[in-house]
Amino acid sequence: MHQEKLSILYVVSKTKTNKRGVCPIICRITFKKKRKPFNTGLFVNPDDWNSKKQLAESNGKNNAILNAELSLIKTKIEKSYLKLQLEENDFIVDDILQKYLNKKIKKEDGVVSYFKKYLDKQEKLIGKDIQKATWNKFNYVCNHVVSFIYSKYRKKDYPLEKLNQQFLNDFEYYLKTAKSQKQVTINKSIQRFRKPIKIALSEGYLDKDPFMLHKPKRVIKSVVFLSQKELEKIENHSFHQSRLELVRDLFIFCCYTGLAYNEMNNLKKHHLIDGFDGNKWIQMKRQKTGKDISVPLLPKAFEILLKYNSESESNTSVIN
Repeated sequence: MHQEKLSILYVVSKTKTNKRGVCPIICRITFKKKRKPFNTGLFVNPDDWNSKKQLAESNGKNNAILNAELSLIKTKIEKSYLKLQLEENDFIVDDILQKYLNKKIKKEDGVVSYFKKYLDKQEKLIGKDIQKATWNKFNYVCNHVVSFIYSKYRKKDYPLEKLNQQFLNDFEYYLKTAKSQKQVTINKSIQRFRKPIKIALSEGYLDKDPFMLHKPKRVIKSVVFLSQKELEKIENHSFHQSRLELVRDLFIFCCYTGLAYNEMNNLKKHHLIDGFDGNKWIQMKRQKTGKDISVPLLPKAFEILLKYNSESESNTSVIN
């Protein structure tokens, strides 16, 4: 990969020579074909300055100190440049100067471009820290952000630094009207959208959280439970198709174990252990949270295991 070179050059302007016969020394930093000059606060007699050697020539004590200070400035700029390289983020000539001056670097990027860079990083963690399904949910939100920005501003991206509460309010309205999302889904979408924005804040792209005052709209959940009578009715129903019978049995197994479908699908023989009470227990990790769970294998669930369990190796699924 081609590495852009850094150029540090000192220039003096004889036209700005003051009454004491000295003129200011300007440092000019050049990077990626962009130039950034700044005043060093140092002065030199223009007759002593050698632009080719980049130092003041004479045996005077003042010039020796001056040359040492110029050398120190150059070294500090080079160290600032090196630090930015080690951070492995894109940077410009202004960032080098801000780093040298020990000022907080305000980075510039777009909402969409930064969200996509966030997704690229997260994609490498699939199977390690996150599940593919989790990544997909964030990707869906990113696609909604893209379509919203184009619908609202007729642009492919929107500056991160211009984000404010009104942007989020308009995005919420868009999800509700254009995408027909319910409030519970909208709250989740906004929650996922805010995650990369908070990371952008920590990385210096934003001075403050633009959505700090946002409060998710309340959603009243109505959970419907099956009664024991309704569950028994499903258990005792006779299906003519084996496919429907399998679906029924899997559903009942989840009811009696509390496992999610994916967890049930990944259940292996080594997850079945002898419990402290002498009965069989299921011991595994929650796929979504990674936390350990331990649940008793109730008779109804055990019957379903016996019904579908074939002679197979211990690393295969329990229900086939």
